[in-house]
Amino acid sequence: MRDSIARNAISAVYTGTGTRPEVVSDRRPLMGGHATISLVGASSVLLDAVFDLANRCEALWSRFLPASDITRLNWAEGESIEVDPLTVGLIEAMREGVMITRGTFDPTVLPNVLAAGYVASVTTPALVTTIPASAQSPGQLHRVTVDGTQVRMPLGTSLDAGGIGKGLAADVLCKFALAQGAWGIMAEIGGDIVVAGQAPDGVAWLLGVENPFDTTELVSSVRIARGAIVTSSQRKRRFDGGRHHLIDPASGVSALTTIETVTVIAATGARAEALTKPGFMWSLPDYLAWLPDVGAAGLLVDATGHQHTTTNWGRYA
Repeated sequence: MRDSIARNAISAVYTGTGTRPEVVSDRRPLMGGHATISLVGASSVLLDAVFDLANRCEALWSRFLPASDITRLNWAEGESIEVDPLTVGLIEAMREGVMITRGTFDPTVLPNVLAAGYVASVTTPALVTTIPASAQSPGQLHRVTVDGTQVRMPLGTSLDAGGIGKGLAADVLCKFALAQGAWGIMAEIGGDIVVAGQAPDGVAWLLGVENPFDTTELVSSVRIARGAIVTSSQRKRRFDGGRHHLIDPASGVSALTTIETVTVIAATGARAEALTKPGFMWSLPDYLAWLPDVGAAGLLVDATGHQHTTTNWGRYA
């Protein structure tokens, strides 16, 4: 309460003088791409600490790293193993994503992802994903048991943090930064953006949606005070025969779709990531009608470049 009163008093000074709190920002390699983190009313020391936490998330969740929690779980062959509390949170986010999308989002189709050609790290090709011969797709996430930080996955189940790992990591970074005294934060990891606290202008963050056909252009701009905006694309991870990494759990192969990108605005990065997946697999009318019912808004770009939006997208434009 005391911190809140002090912050409000300082904020009143900024408002009265027409000035704004300092913003520190940096862009660094992370999770097969780059991350940009901006902090409002915080120091470069805290910015470094936020990036350290981001690197920790990658070390725990990357399927390309032999010592990660995800790799250890995938190779546990039905045995219970100790994991980091952050990994428990990842499993919980995966379960929520499966539930809300009625199984269209499925983090247990890793064998199919590998079969499509996504075996090696995009940034470090020497790092490759391995899974035991027992791995099957889909797995049985509903049978994964968690007791504190002890996790046991049924034999044959393997996990891929994938996009939900990026979204959840951004959620984790925002929560950490605010707890450490930052006024506000924008955490962008590979296109997944989560914002929290106070924006630089004291109102909302101005964020752009990239044109899938020309990444130097935007197809839309939105204003978000808090929450997440996430874009999934079938164009960025392509392999022989036109296969891509977005697997349809019903068929076990790359989703057949005319949708190039799906952008979702939701309360959290993890939730938004899961909500993008049905956009490539459900009928367009069904998907656009469903998103607002689960508290989200969406913009889809098809192969002709045409944009399709939910009825509530205009609230953010």
